[in-house]
Amino acid sequence: MLERVITALYQKGIRYYGAGGALGFDAIAAQTVIRLRKSCPGMKLILVLPCLTQTRGWRPEDIDEYERIKAQADKVVYTAQQYTPGCMHKRNRHLVDNSSVCVCYLNRESGGTAYTVDYAEKKGLEIINLAPVQRQKASRQNRRLVHTNKGR
Repeated sequence: MLERVITALYQKGIRYYGAGGALGFDAIAAQTVIRLRKSCPGMKLILVLPCLTQTRGWRPEDIDEYERIKAQADKVVYTAQQYTPGCMHKRNRHLVDNSSVCVCYLNRESGGTAYTVDYAEKKGLEIINLAPVQRQKASRQNRRLVHTNKGR
C-alpha cells in the first residue's frame, strides 16, 4: 500500500520524500523510497534525524539497517547534535514544515505520530493515513462536515 501511495504522489510531481529515521514505519518508508528510486527518476530521500545518538539502545541489526538507509539517503539533516527531551518533536516539526503531504501509519490518539499528524493537519498538509483503523476525533468529524457543507 505504501508503495502505491508513494508512486501516486510521484506521478503528481512530488520528488522529495522525508523520513524521520525511527524504527518501524519510518524505516519502511525510507526503504520503499530507496527501492522506487530505481524506476522513478529524480526521486530523493531526505532523512531528518533528531540527533546524532538516535540509535542508542537499539539492537545491532536495527543499527545496521539504519546505517544502510542513511548511506543511501540523498541528504541527511540533524535537528540537534545531542538528545534532548524535545529533539523528537523538533525533528517531527521540521518534517512537517518542509512537506506538503503527510503519509503516516497512525492508529493511536496519543504519542509522537499523533502529535505530528495533528501538527501537519494544522499546517494544512494533506494527510494519508495507511493504518487500517483510522482514528476518529469528534472535532475532526465536525470540521469535515462543516467544510463539506460550505460548498453547498
